[in-house]
Amino acid sequence: MSRQEHIRFRVTYSGRVQGVGFRATCRWIASSHPVTGWVRNEHDGNVTLEAQGSPAAVETFLQDIAGRLESNIASQSRMSLEVDPAETDFVIAR
Repeated sequence: MSRQEHIRFRVTYSGRVQGVGFRATCRWIASSHPVTGWVRNEHDGNVTLEAQGSPAAVETFLQDIAGRLESNIASQSRMSLEVDPAETDFVIAR
């Protein structure tokens, strides 16, 4: 699949999402999906994640996060972004 057929989303999670292994779990879930991107803690207590890949891969990845971490997530917001063609991995950003 070409990069032109890929999508990218930024998702902001709020709730009990810091200090509970949220970012490490996101990275672990990403290792099971053909997605790239990053996840990081924010100063306001939220966690931001960006993920890109095929529409099906990104949707499945985000559904897996929501399912695995649902007890920690109070709310989430999602916005569409331009694909980053240079990105090759999913990492925990600092």
